[in-house]
Amino acid sequence: MIPDAPAPDADAQAHSDRLLGLIRGQIAASGGVIPFSRFMELALYAPGLGYYSAGARKFGAEGDFITSPELGPTFAQCVAEGAAQVFAQLDGDVDFFEIGSGSGAFAEAALLHLAAMDALPARYLILEPSADLRERQHARLAASLAPDVFARVSWLDGPPESTWRGVLFANEVLDALPTPRFAVRGGEVYQEHVALDPQGALIRVDQPADALLHAAVRHVERYLGAPFAEGYRSELLPQLPYWIQAVGGLLQDGAMLFVDYGYPRQEYYLPERSDGTLVCHHRHRANGNPFHLPGLQDITAFVDFTALAEAGVNAGFDFAGYCAQTSFLINCGLAGRLADIEAIDDLVERHRRTNEVKRLTLPGEMGERFQVMGFQRGVDIRPLFARGDLSRRL
Repeated sequence: MIPDAPAPDADAQAHSDRLLGLIRGQIAASGGVIPFSRFMELALYAPGLGYYSAGARKFGAEGDFITSPELGPTFAQCVAEGAAQVFAQLDGDVDFFEIGSGSGAFAEAALLHLAAMDALPARYLILEPSADLRERQHARLAASLAPDVFARVSWLDGPPESTWRGVLFANEVLDALPTPRFAVRGGEVYQEHVALDPQGALIRVDQPADALLHAAVRHVERYLGAPFAEGYRSELLPQLPYWIQAVGGLLQDGAMLFVDYGYPRQEYYLPERSDGTLVCHHRHRANGNPFHLPGLQDITAFVDFTALAEAGVNAGFDFAGYCAQTSFLINCGLAGRLADIEAIDDLVERHRRTNEVKRLTLPGEMGERFQVMGFQRGVDIRPLFARGDLSRRL
């Protein structure tokens, strides 16, 4: 149990139990163990049961956590300002491709701001694996957007299947990619798996790592200039280059923008982080137990931004920049958004929006905890990272 965690109601507990039954079945069918990454995939994305695939409210004050777009429109408006700079450099039709649109708050605010700037893309594409979230996004955008703007929005089952031009945007997506976990013992690399104890509870066990994970761990050790200490355990996503190629490989000209929490590699694998960065969220409480109430809590791992930089460049993009969220928002016109907020007559709304900006930018809030990394092909978005560039830390 997690101390002080709210107990789920009967329906939620039954939902978690159904997913737990599915996971147990997968473990039995796989000879008694499954990789942790497979467990994480089932816990988050099992159709109709996984955390992101089921109908529970996840975002906002009534959910499990709050993302930047949920605070208000400022975050999306600034990203839209950056996207408009990309669109201005491209002739003809352009697309905005958002991966994982959550409640639809980002898409709503971004499209409204792009419309106000007369900078709408020809298409606003959303890749959303959750059928429930798709329905909520569709309802929200249909209600809030003018018909001609809403007509530009479409939902995809996978990345675009032909070449396209524009902006790919992913906010808090990389941290939820199912990740392998490794451990080093006796100088050998092991991969964390999930098994069942005699009472049927989920437990972690280690088995020799497969070739891909083994090579990835050794690559990181060479980068760090030293082997991992005995017993060191963490996350590593060797599939990241393939994922980047899958979602962005057909972007002919444009930019990719990723926003997430994480560290450069030297900081990610500090000796004191000897059990990794895995964190779970349920009802705005964080815990470190991924086996607690599967299907009812989010499971994430921090992002290795050095690995992301390597993956983007290896996919054929030019590295554009890396900075804290605060710097990125300033580079994307935050001063103009603050001026708009100061002009609001309603004192309560002005106060709420001012607090929104504080949460987005203060170091103790989201300002430094979240970072932004960009890649470019056929455009120049380096000005979006000019102030506060952190690429030297990669």
